[in-house]
Amino acid sequence: MDIKNLKGAIVAIVTPFNEDGSIDFESFDMLIDFHLDKGTDGIVVCGTTGEAATMTKEEDVMVIGRAVERINGRIPVIAGTGSNNTRDAIEYTKKAKEIGVDAALVVGPYYNKPTAKGMYLHFSNIAKAVDIPIILYNVPSRTGSSIPVDIALQLGNDFDNIIGIKEASGSLSVAAELIARRRDGFKVFSGDDFLSSAMNFLGADGCISVIANVVPEGFRQMMHASLGGDAEKTRELFYKYRKLMNILFIESNPIPVKTALALMGMIKEAFRSPMCPMEDVNRDKLIAELKELGLV
Repeated sequence: MDIKNLKGAIVAIVTPFNEDGSIDFESFDMLIDFHLDKGTDGIVVCGTTGEAATMTKEEDVMVIGRAVERINGRIPVIAGTGSNNTRDAIEYTKKAKEIGVDAALVVGPYYNKPTAKGMYLHFSNIAKAVDIPIILYNVPSRTGSSIPVDIALQLGNDFDNIIGIKEASGSLSVAAELIARRRDGFKVFSGDDFLSSAMNFLGADGCISVIANVVPEGFRQMMHASLGGDAEKTRELFYKYRKLMNILFIESNPIPVKTALALMGMIKEAFRSPMCPMEDVNRDKLIAELKELGLV
């Protein structure tokens, strides 16, 4: 599949668990079918929203393989393969390629706080070791350090298989800088649902999204309206989902989104520690908004 033409609504899909902590593959299959039915443009597995930080290497392989098999080439499958250890990131990315994913989403090294040079070497070593399309992932609120704009652009210029970036710093200024200076064909995806339509109007290519788990059809419509320059339709959909986008981050992701899906009867309300059930006051806010949208 030609990942280089990917645009629109890409869901960062949750990983459903059973009460005993095992992966609920039956619900995972149903979630994938839900997205295929609602027109989601692509799926990221084993990302932040997929609770990959709590999963073993063996579980990552099973989840990625299940998604590739179930989707069967109908939409792109992107696997989260990042690590704060360059050797591990290469190993995970090689394995994901073997399984048959269309691209890898590689987060900036977390905890280590590498220098700009170290950041460049980390991603360049992965790109040289694995011939697969790579999307950089800048999320400093999670990793503790940013992928500098100059480094992201240099990586895109130096390596044909580094095809884009998921930009989740929360800064429109950073997004605009990336969009203004990127090479032809280098994708900029929002990693922030709230800023996604604004980024699209600036020239971004869509969003790797959390809210798309809950309202895949509506979010896809918002992405395609904003990509097509339809300001009126974009505003209508943005204000329809504005409160839900905020509530889904009222506690650490993916706690609220998994709770929402559980309330909708799509998965069990099960997390892996240190993720835990929502506080009652926040859960009540989520329930009220889901009722307002007719989702429960």
